[in-house]
Amino acid sequence: MAIEVRGTGNRTAPNGLIPAGDAMQPRHAPNAVGFLERPNRYLFFTGKGGVGKTSLSTAAALALADAGKHVLLVSTDSASNLDEMLGIELRNTPVTVPGAPCLSVMNIDPDNAAESYRQRVLAQMAPGTSAETRSTVREQLSGACTTEIAAFDEFSSLLADDAEKYDHVVFDTAPTGHTLRLLSLPKAWTGFLDGNDRGASCLGPHSGLKMQEARFKAALDALSDPGKTTVILVVRPDKGAIAEAAHTSAELRMLGLNNQRLAINGVFHASDRADAVACAIEDLGQQALDAMPSPLRALPTDRVELRAFDTVGLPALRALLAADAVPLASPSTPVAETAAHRQGLDALVDELAAAGHGLIMVMGKGGVGKTTVAGALALGLVQRGKTVHLSTTDPAAHLTGTVDGEVPGLNVSRIDPKVETQRYIDKIMAAKAPSLDAAEQALLLEDLQSPCTEEVAVFHAFSRIVGEGRSAFVVLDTAPTGHSMLLMDATGAYHRQMMREFDGHGAARIVTPLMRLQDAAYTKIILVALPEATPVSQAAELQEDLRRAGIEPYAWVLNKSVLAAGTRDPLLAARLAGERRQIARMEAGLAKRIFTLPWLTVPPIGFVELTKLAGGGPSMPKIRP
Repeated sequence: MAIEVRGTGNRTAPNGLIPAGDAMQPRHAPNAVGFLERPNRYLFFTGKGGVGKTSLSTAAALALADAGKHVLLVSTDSASNLDEMLGIELRNTPVTVPGAPCLSVMNIDPDNAAESYRQRVLAQMAPGTSAETRSTVREQLSGACTTEIAAFDEFSSLLADDAEKYDHVVFDTAPTGHTLRLLSLPKAWTGFLDGNDRGASCLGPHSGLKMQEARFKAALDALSDPGKTTVILVVRPDKGAIAEAAHTSAELRMLGLNNQRLAINGVFHASDRADAVACAIEDLGQQALDAMPSPLRALPTDRVELRAFDTVGLPALRALLAADAVPLASPSTPVAETAAHRQGLDALVDELAAAGHGLIMVMGKGGVGKTTVAGALALGLVQRGKTVHLSTTDPAAHLTGTVDGEVPGLNVSRIDPKVETQRYIDKIMAAKAPSLDAAEQALLLEDLQSPCTEEVAVFHAFSRIVGEGRSAFVVLDTAPTGHSMLLMDATGAYHRQMMREFDGHGAARIVTPLMRLQDAAYTKIILVALPEATPVSQAAELQEDLRRAGIEPYAWVLNKSVLAAGTRDPLLAARLAGERRQIARMEAGLAKRIFTLPWLTVPPIGFVELTKLAGGGPSMPKIRP
């Protein structure tokens, strides 16, 4: 269970945080983790969404800076909450953190990076190039693959030569699937560019890319050097997070990143064994740790105890990795919720089923429980007699393990980037190859080996699945916020291209994926958030991004609520105070409608547990586990 708590038994500031001069102000305590002992120049923190990558990476960067090292903290997550955590405005250039003069922070903003990349490509064009040609090239460079390579270009520069003045560069990465894609790009582009200086792709002239080849190779060398780079795999004591870390570890080794460590964040110990809720949380965590795969067990491991304070502000961040954080006093009476009953997921499924068909997209920050909600909604619709296709755009793809079995009326799939890329390449070759000679076919196939082809292929697969909502229900479990917004950008770029091409020639008959997403009768967007400051803030930001694209969210789901549980444990009691504040924020205007999922002592994994969440229909047997 991912818990971020604000209240404590100590004196608190009006916002619930610990004042800078209070008990949590660090007393130069020793660090409680090993990854700060003789650290490499480059530190990567990666893992499943919601495990605390940002908290740990920021605390590590701050500890190094407090020790007198010049440190650059870099977020590669377009949905980063570093600004909220540090109270500064993130930019795509380093900004010094007030109160930590040796620490600078930057965010690799995909939009800014893409515009800079476009300007560089346009600057390489011949002086006599017509305005029409320049406009065409600019439009060609407006897609998602340009955004990806531009962000990667900035990332590579930090591993090559643009961060020489810093002793350490700490990377706070996007959730696993997106990060694996980013870390694979140095190898992919280095191989693609080797001996290739002809033609053009969706990224502009290859000659322009060749200018970056030395930088790409330097980035690959730095990533593969165990004397320069350490990857810290961050997990919670959670089965899903640990399984994903094991997969990530193997994938990184295949990429040549062998210097890995494991950081187990949020380790919880119940203070009273008579407290059923607290004991259930501790026991579930211990069971997950006991079942940890042997490759992860073999890694050097650090444990960070669950803290009784939110990791917002320098005092809390400095205390996070300290060995002597101050404990809380236990409350004298259990904390229980007496507020009015809130609607559960069963009520949401009843409303969705009434439409008969359509697209249901489940979106939110990594780690908030999107896959659980998507699985429960899909099974709930099947219980009500509907035919459902449950799929995912998340490269990390947890659907199969969550649903755990086949169900009549339910088709479970995933948009597999590798499969979709090969399918797209085969389709293009079949359509164009017959009219080309052997040399031209070879050149076309060579261009289709570009890493950016994957982004195009994934978009085509997404569009295909979106269209299925015309005759049945499609429940789409999306990737974490930043990756999903890149997909939305690709959807918008395709829409604009179609409108231009068919302007005055049948545009009224064109229905693009974006138009389907904007159709409230066709598409229902469900935003999922935990009752914590950062997930609620990021859900609000996502909602505004969607609204700017003309897409209005249908409802919010508040996941893992413990308000009704009742507990004496000080950590959980503090968590409840913070949960009330976040619900108040949501009810004050963020969410038009809220549905609630309680925190469960039995993990909602598998057919039986997921169907309990949605309820409302005859039970169905699984066909095959």
